[in-house]
Amino acid sequence: MNPVAGRLSLMIVVNLDVMLARRKMRSKELAERIGISEPNLSLFKSGKLKGVRFETLDKICAVLECQPGDLLEHRPSA
Repeated sequence: MNPVAGRLSLMIVVNLDVMLARRKMRSKELAERIGISEPNLSLFKSGKLKGVRFETLDKICAVLECQPGDLLEHRPSA
């Protein structure tokens, strides 16, 4: 049986706001430094994307000096 089948929502939590606060950086600055629009970064922050390119994730991690696991967290459904 597929453990993902039948799930109503993804349980991946985006912690970008936390990392931005730790680095004392605004979303606007991050968006400029990684070369994406603020609205697209906002969608990433809210977790409303269906996917993210590794290239974009790599750029975010490089600017924020973090690991992908610092930005994305899996929370098991209850």
